[in-house]
Amino acid sequence: MAQFALPLTIDSDKSARIVIGPSNAAVVDAFTRAADWPFRTAILTGPPRSGKSLLARWFVENRLGEAIDDADIVPEDDLFHRWNRAQASAAPLLLVTSCPPGEWTIALPDLASRLGAALLLSIGTPDDAMLAALIDAHAARRGLVLGEGAATWLLPRIERSHAAVEGVVAEIDRLSLERKQAVTISLLREALAPQVGESQPRLL
Repeated sequence: MAQFALPLTIDSDKSARIVIGPSNAAVVDAFTRAADWPFRTAILTGPPRSGKSLLARWFVENRLGEAIDDADIVPEDDLFHRWNRAQASAAPLLLVTSCPPGEWTIALPDLASRLGAALLLSIGTPDDAMLAALIDAHAARRGLVLGEGAATWLLPRIERSHAAVEGVVAEIDRLSLERKQAVTISLLREALAPQVGESQPRLL
C-alpha cells in the first residue's frame, strides 16, 4: 500500500482533515492508481458522514482526476456525457454515491453497463483507533478542548459509526458552550445520552 501524509488535508480548507484507517485506506490507495481503473472509472460508496465528499475533493485537488458527488441523483444524460468525456480525455472519473449502482434506477442501458464495469470502492466501519482519531479531528475543527482521557472514555460507549462520532462531538461542543464550562465526564455522559436507548445497558 502507498504511503501518505496522514491525516490528509484539503488545500482549500485547511481545517478539513481526512482521518485514514482500515475502513478507508484501501480507497486512498486506489486513488493513486486511478489510471488502472476499468475504463478509468470508480464508484465510491459508504455510510453517511464517512468522508466520501472530502475524499473526492482531495482526489480532485491532487489532480488525480475528476469527481461527481451525489452521482446517483445526477440526470442520466449528464452522467453519460461526463463518462464519455472522461474516456475521451483519459481522465479518471470518480463517482460518489450513498448506494452502489445495483440500487440505482438507471433507465439508460448503456449507462448501466458502463457503471457496472466500474471499480467499486467502499468505506467501511471505523475501528477503535480510527474512532479516537475522528473524535479528536472533529473536536479540533470546532476548537473544542476535550481533555485527556475523554476519547478513551467515549470509545466503549459510542456507536461505531462516522455519523455518531460527529453528532456526539457536536453535542459536547453545544453543551460546553451553552453552559460555559469545560468538558467533564458528566457532560460527556449527557452528550452521549440521546444515542443510547433507555432499554439498552450502558457503561457508567
